[in-house]
Amino acid sequence: MSLGDEDGYGNDAGRTSDAYSTIGGTRQTRTRLPDGPTGDGPRRPPRNSRSLITFVGVVILLLGAIAFANMGGDDGSSPKSGARTSDKTDAAPTAATGTKPVTGKNGTIPSGFAHDEQGAASAASNYAVALGSVEMFKKDNRHTIVDSVYTPAAAEKLKGPQDAAYSPDFLNKLGLDADGSAPQGSIFVSRTVPVGTKVESFAGDTAKVSVWYMGLIGMSGSGSTDPVRTSWKTWTVELTWADNDWKAVSDSQKDGPAPVPGDVAASSSDEISKAVEEYGGFTYAR
Repeated sequence: MSLGDEDGYGNDAGRTSDAYSTIGGTRQTRTRLPDGPTGDGPRRPPRNSRSLITFVGVVILLLGAIAFANMGGDDGSSPKSGARTSDKTDAAPTAATGTKPVTGKNGTIPSGFAHDEQGAASAASNYAVALGSVEMFKKDNRHTIVDSVYTPAAAEKLKGPQDAAYSPDFLNKLGLDADGSAPQGSIFVSRTVPVGTKVESFAGDTAKVSVWYMGLIGMSGSGSTDPVRTSWKTWTVELTWADNDWKAVSDSQKDGPAPVPGDVAASSSDEISKAVEEYGGFTYAR
């Protein structure tokens, strides 16, 4: 999914005007990285995790569980390219209806999305996940993701600023080695978990989609001083139809909407580490 905005996934190369966000990029295309406040438990005094939260800013997208924009009627049919359903169906229920999920992949990122609103929403959701992943913290993997998600022109503009943002100093503040690896015995967590999508506009070969998501970011391990925490963001991406698929041209991110924290007590570091290793992600599509 590149990734914190206004302050957050470090330096000032990415947030919606600074460094990164849970989904990731530069100011020009506004990419970001994962970030966010802790979810449960008492708040701790603010520390220099602001740059960590900002980090969720340069790399978007830094980065919809269910792409449910403008689904058709009760018969489960999906809207055609250029077609818009009524306002009442813009926020369709999350039932699994419409076009089947994509089967193609560009590396580990789903590809071959439908050339319609539903396909654009699915692409945005999956791109948010890729740009908010742990792989964004390793240079070679980051470049591969950016090349897969963005148009060639947009990708070229993003790489330099992102590489500067993911500096050894920044990675060190996250507890990572210079190459983006976590220390032995620890697991670095960075995930984007889409909750829903909204097609803001659609015009055949262009689309604007917003992805509401929860981000997970932090280090899981006995010696960690930055435990895994949650954040809530909305990532908006401009897409264009190119090479028979949807590609990102630019994006932006903002905080929220954020629900009231629940009553579930925070899990131990060992439980979080085990969950991260045992539970994989999804291909988001209707």
